[in-house]
Amino acid sequence: MMLPFFVYGTLRPGERNHDLFLRGRTLREEPGRLRGATLYEGPGYPYAVEEPGAVVGGELVTALPEAYPGLLAELDRLEEYVPGDPRNLYERQARDVVRTADGTAVRAWVYLAAPAVAARLRLGGRQVEGGEWRTVTP
Repeated sequence: MMLPFFVYGTLRPGERNHDLFLRGRTLREEPGRLRGATLYEGPGYPYAVEEPGAVVGGELVTALPEAYPGLLAELDRLEEYVPGDPRNLYERQARDVVRTADGTAVRAWVYLAAPAVAARLRLGGRQVEGGEWRTVTP
């Protein structure tokens, strides 16, 4: 299933991992919103955690078809995601993301905090105001 990716942290344009992983490998990068999630600060990167009524801002990234398999594998490694591994920090899930430009919903891969990580963040983590995480102003 070749879904676009919804990125909300270090893979966003202007952030440290964008050029390392995405430059020259995408067809489109467009603003989007993930409903039903909120952001928490992590150690240098954010975590999206399921939260009814909340919204996370980011980019909807469509990979070049020829780059897709390699990019998916690299992003899974970056996010330390292994299907079914209970030690995951993130879980890659297919979610509906709304394109900011026209309001249409697009199914996309999103890396959400794994259940144990999400539980810890809900208990004592620091939420990101407004659902927009940036370390660099684009």
